[in-house]
Amino acid sequence: MPCRSMLRRIGFVVLAVMAGGSVLSVRVWADSPQRAESIPSEQTPDGKLHFWLYLPPEYQQQPQKKWPLLLFLHGAGERGSKLQRVLRHGPPKLIHAGKKFPFIVASPQCPGGMNWKKLAPSLVKLLDHLESQYRVDRSRVYVTGLSMGGYGTWHLAALIPQRLAAVVPICGGGDPQAAEKIKSVPVWAFHGGRDRVVPPKRSQEMVQAIKQAGGDARLTIYPQAGHDSWTATYDNPEVYRWLLSHRKVR
Repeated sequence: MPCRSMLRRIGFVVLAVMAGGSVLSVRVWADSPQRAESIPSEQTPDGKLHFWLYLPPEYQQQPQKKWPLLLFLHGAGERGSKLQRVLRHGPPKLIHAGKKFPFIVASPQCPGGMNWKKLAPSLVKLLDHLESQYRVDRSRVYVTGLSMGGYGTWHLAALIPQRLAAVVPICGGGDPQAAEKIKSVPVWAFHGGRDRVVPPKRSQEMVQAIKQAGGDARLTIYPQAGHDSWTATYDNPEVYRWLLSHRKVR
């Protein structure tokens, strides 16, 4: 077994893990609170969906406790085959910097040239995997994402509303016709008032449609912000308290 100093030089250790008959690759990065894992995927070029996994520090100390799960979907700029890119923004960035979360956090990477809608079947399989392999509180499963990941969050909310306790889409958009499907999922959306990449109306029309359908949706607009409305959002402790205040009756 390599010593710690050697691990720092190597960067990570590659392991093979058998789970349900499938071989999952696990990379344990030196001095990192997150580890890189992958599951089989029929949608990706290499046949795998790669993701960062974070377990709360108390996870091993409280073997009977089940934990909320937060799925984070990055933006278009973090697509590719280098998982380190996913650490640029959002919860994985904060975790990498030392922030502790009371969630299990999974942060998958979308391959180049693809989007989260195309990868939705793999994201559902990822949730299945996490719920079967880790102590996930299935009544407290949340999704959040920024830009392309905001679109992905809206899409998952319409695709599997029965599984999600709440969602936080940031500077994204969706199909207002799907409001009837999403209305059972509490939504807190965020957008920059000066966003020229994704117009604020994309969030506004979604929130309005869900409200008209009888759902629970709210929208926060940062009047002076451009496309980056995610930094302030993910730095806001109230966002995480709001997520944790919701449970799904399944």
